[in-house]
Amino acid sequence: MIIDQPGKVTETIFMLGKQESCVYLLDGGDACTILGGGLAGIIPDIEAQLAAMAMDPQRIQNLVILHSHFDHCGIVPYFKNKWPWVEVVASERARTILSNPKAVASIEAFNIRHLEETLPHVHPQDLCIEGFNIDVDRVVGEGDKLACGNLNLQALETPGHSTCSISFYLPAEKALFASDAVGIPMGDKVFTAANSNFDQYEDSLEKMFALNPEIILSEHQGARTGEDCIRFMPACRQAAREMRDMVEQSFARTGDIQKSTDEITDIFTAAAPEGVLSPWVVKLVVSSMVYQTSRRVSKV
Repeated sequence: MIIDQPGKVTETIFMLGKQESCVYLLDGGDACTILGGGLAGIIPDIEAQLAAMAMDPQRIQNLVILHSHFDHCGIVPYFKNKWPWVEVVASERARTILSNPKAVASIEAFNIRHLEETLPHVHPQDLCIEGFNIDVDRVVGEGDKLACGNLNLQALETPGHSTCSISFYLPAEKALFASDAVGIPMGDKVFTAANSNFDQYEDSLEKMFALNPEIILSEHQGARTGEDCIRFMPACRQAAREMRDMVEQSFARTGDIQKSTDEITDIFTAAAPEGVLSPWVVKLVVSSMVYQTSRRVSKV
C-alpha cells in the first residue's frame, strides 16, 4: 500500500504534514517522537493534525532531524520554541552544519522562498523562519538506540544523499524511517538524490535494505508498505544505477556542469507528477550530482 496522505500508517506510526513534505509521529505510549523536520510551510497542517488527534504535546519528547537539508528541518525552530522540553536529535555532522551561519542562512532563505510560493499570506517570522536557529540537543550515530516510550529505534548512518544523513529502524514494526536516503518517489518511478556521494548512497541503500523492512517511510510522497514496499527497494537500486549512468554520460558529452544540469533537470521535471518536487529543487539536486561527476573526471 502507498500511504501518501496524512493519517495512520500503523497503530503506532502516523503521517503528518502534506504529501510533498511529510514527517512522522511515532506513538510509544508514554512518549512520542516526531521523525523528520519538513518544510516550515507544513507547520499549520501539523498543528491542525495534532489537534484532531487530541495529542497532548507534553507526550512528544524528541524531534529527529534525519538530515539537515532545508526541506527537512524547517519545522524544528518553531516547535522547539513552542515545546521547549522536546530534545532535538540529529547526527554529529548535522549538528556541525546547523552551527554554520552560512548553511543556516541558506536553509532560512529556501524555506522563505517555499513559503512565498505556497503560503504567501503567512509571514516567515510567525513560523520562526526569520532568524532561523537550531541547537541539536542530542547526537546519535551508527547503532545508537533512541527510546520512544515502550518502543526502541535503532540509528543507522546512511550518507550519500547528504553527508549528515541518518535513518532509523523500528524493529517492532519492521519500519525504516529513511527520509531521502533511499530516493524520492515520483509516481511509479524513483528520483535518485545522491547529492553528496554516489558510492556512499548505494552503500547506504544496501545497508538499509539488508534489514528487509516491511515499511519504508519517506519525507516526500509518504510511506510504502507490503507489496509496494517490496517493489520499491529494487526500484531504488535500479534508479540509482540509471541516474549515475545518465549523469556520467551527459557530462562526458557536454563537459559543462550547467548544460548537463539543465538537460537532466528537464528530463525529470517533464516526467514528474504535479506537486512532487519543485523544478528548482530538482535542479539543486541534479546540480550537486553533476558537480560530483565533474570532480571525479578532473581527478582521472
